[in-house]
Amino acid sequence: MRWNAVPCTPGPGLLSEGPVWDRNRGELLWVDITAGLVHRGGLVEREDGSGLPDVAPLTAFGLDRPVGAVAPRASGGLVAAAGTDFLNLTETGGRSLIATPVTADDGVRRRMNDAKCDPRGRLLAGTMAYDLTEGAGSLYRLDPDGTVVTLLDSVTISNGLGWSPDGRLLYFADSPTRRVDVFDYDIAAGTLSGRRPFAGFGEGEEPDGLAVDTEGRVWVAVWGAGEVRAFTPEGEPYAVVEVPAAHVSSCAFAGPDLDVLVITTASEGRTPEQLRDEPDAGRLFVCRPGVTGLPVPPFADGPAITPPSDTTAHDQQGPLS
Repeated sequence: MRWNAVPCTPGPGLLSEGPVWDRNRGELLWVDITAGLVHRGGLVEREDGSGLPDVAPLTAFGLDRPVGAVAPRASGGLVAAAGTDFLNLTETGGRSLIATPVTADDGVRRRMNDAKCDPRGRLLAGTMAYDLTEGAGSLYRLDPDGTVVTLLDSVTISNGLGWSPDGRLLYFADSPTRRVDVFDYDIAAGTLSGRRPFAGFGEGEEPDGLAVDTEGRVWVAVWGAGEVRAFTPEGEPYAVVEVPAAHVSSCAFAGPDLDVLVITTASEGRTPEQLRDEPDAGRLFVCRPGVTGLPVPPFADGPAITPPSDTTAHDQQGPLS
């Protein structure tokens, strides 16, 4: 199956990334990593009769550093993986430090990249080196009490992040490997094990951000290919969404029914000639691929997040405190 994504109203970003649907407010969040911008928008009806929504810009604010991703906080405001820090953000950009997990004193400049909350509302976020030094990144877990745990080392570009419907599997991409891997995920402990390949990509293609639907299919933004590719839970090809911008950076299910696939793209790194052929590079795109996505919980610094109902039998640890 194939779909075509259409561009949305917000202007092109340099490195638009990290879309996430804020269920409590019924709004879309995304970032422009290198510009240090955090955006919020609403889904509105288009006037062209296509039946697809548009994204209407609502608010934006800037930070003094690159911002890899943000997530809504259960208590209000946002949590951000920005620069080399985890930050609490107000809705207008006021900030306070939670933790600084990147402490290596080896002369390598690093920054936060992709991040997402797990089914219990803990934030997983990864890092990368500015010069793409191999193995210089890590994957961290930020707990609601501010504790930071290192889950993976020797990562080059930490990307992806998405959980199976029962929460038992974590999908993760170290982009230069041209592969999405899958881990067994212990929901109670927030730990990983049993890493193995899930889906591979070709020369010049790198898996970037991803999203999971209610049937367990994994939708992967493919940097360099101008596509989002979906795979069955067994790792077999399922569908392709064509995007008229080569650098597709991430995707997320949005809207009240989580049936709209929002796709982010980048203009950064494209030549003037390439941008003439890709005038919408850096914009957000949408399509309706006929599936619904899994809700992404907020960061659980407020009332406990209830884990998926079908994990109850194997997760008897109670709410995360």
